Amino acid sequence: MKKTILHLDLDTFFVSVERLIDSRLQNRPLLVGGISDRGVVAACSYETRGFGIHSGMPMKMARELCPEATVIKGNAGTYSKHSDVVTDIIKEQVPLFEKSSIDEFYADLSGMDRFFGCYQYASELREKIIKETGLPISFGLSVNKVVSKVATNEAKPNNQLKVDFGYEKPFLAPLSIKKIPMVGDKTYQTLRNLGLRKVKTVQEMPMDLMQRVLGKNGIVIWKRSNGVDHTPVIPFCERKSISNERTFDKDTIDVVKLRGILMAMAENLAYQLRRGEKLTACITVKIRYSDFNTYSKQMRIPYTSADHILIPKILESFKSLYNRRLLVRLVGVRFSHLVSGNYQINLFDDTEEALNLYAAMDHIRERYGDKSVIRASAMGARTIGRMHNPFNGQPPIVLAHRKQ
Repeated sequence: MKKTILHLDLDTFFVSVERLIDSRLQNRPLLVGGISDRGVVAACSYETRGFGIHSGMPMKMARELCPEATVIKGNAGTYSKHSDVVTDIIKEQVPLFEKSSIDEFYADLSGMDRFFGCYQYASELREKIIKETGLPISFGLSVNKVVSKVATNEAKPNNQLKVDFGYEKPFLAPLSIKKIPMVGDKTYQTLRNLGLRKVKTVQEMPMDLMQRVLGKNGIVIWKRSNGVDHTPVIPFCERKSISNERTFDKDTIDVVKLRGILMAMAENLAYQLRRGEKLTACITVKIRYSDFNTYSKQMRIPYTSADHILIPKILESFKSLYNRRLLVRLVGVRFSHLVSGNYQINLFDDTEEALNLYAAMDHIRERYGDKSVIRASAMGARTIGRMHNPFNGQPPIVLAHRKQ
């Protein structure tokens, strides 16, 4: 059966939500992100892009390029709530969908042509989302995820585009090679140095030549340039989680030790989220006392995978749970309500240096192990060792450590 894959993308999501809240921001250049000079642009309106502004750019540079832009710090919690509303609408209408980030979705509509007509169904879904949320959204429809995503980007802003079966290569051919998912700035520059600018040129090249230049990534880019992609739509499940627990051989009331262990757990799990390209929206802290009574506290938070966001929340929950009169037998941390996505939603408070620091630390951990870079306050948690990636083709699992 021929596949039919729908890709939906909420246009300039953070900007659109701010305009929904305050209509005075309509048609005005708008920047959302860290408001200090050291902050980073999390999102920018289309009015600012003609000035060369893009997400991830230092806010100071963006302000210099477009002095008349309105700058808003933004509220990650508000954006998460609006994302959840859109998710609920899609969940009601689509039998199989994937939430790939806070503002992007894939849906498998294969076989629905016999009953509704996939393009008509997708159009009605988009109209429903716009009507019920007030947010602009675009979609692309084709035989696979890659072509649909590219089609969505070509359809923007607030529009839709269908690529008929068999027309994937002609559709992609005239586009810049940079529009192929997976082609970042460095790869693009490498390809430009080889004289490759359009997708059509890659389509005409032998696949083994791309492999010699870029290794395995070259094969993937060549296939995507030719409209070939067999990546399945991964069913969305809000109840996915990862967790970490520690049972002590000897019960303890050492608060410094307990806090250090919780921080080490949070730091390690946050790294696993980033490595698995996941974000969490719910944290749970668990304590089991020496009398075997177990208590837990759950807290909903904006989607994130950042240590400096997660650790304070975990310590806050621990403080409200901890009873100083009782010995502690076990402590644990759990991240749930996971969705796919890279660390981007918390750019409102981040600096470019902080984001680069996360990338550098994760690179060291990937190469030398999880304990190669840790917070000083967590150094006492000696058994927080290397954990495998629970997102690498495996279902989410509970990660538990050996006893101390």
